[in-house]
Amino acid sequence: MPRPMLRTRSWRRVSVRTPSGRVVVHYEKRRPGVAKCSVCGKPLNGVPSLRPSKMSKLAKTEKRPERMYGGVVCPDCLARGLREAVRAQL
Repeated sequence: MPRPMLRTRSWRRVSVRTPSGRVVVHYEKRRPGVAKCSVCGKPLNGVPSLRPSKMSKLAKTEKRPERMYGGVVCPDCLARGLREAVRAQL
């Protein structure tokens, strides 16, 4: 019987064959959902969907694109927003 903490379906069950040949169940957290644009909701390219523990081991440039609002807004919405901002200044 697993620990009470592991009896919920928020933990993913993975069958693992050990070196002795036994098959045991390992419990791991589920992967997070894909990053989405905060304006249109389209999935973002260049943003890995890893758990925070794995994400902290990546370099800063591997976590999101190197541009304004990278990892928050998709390129199409960024271009549209920049055009609107420039036109509002004129």
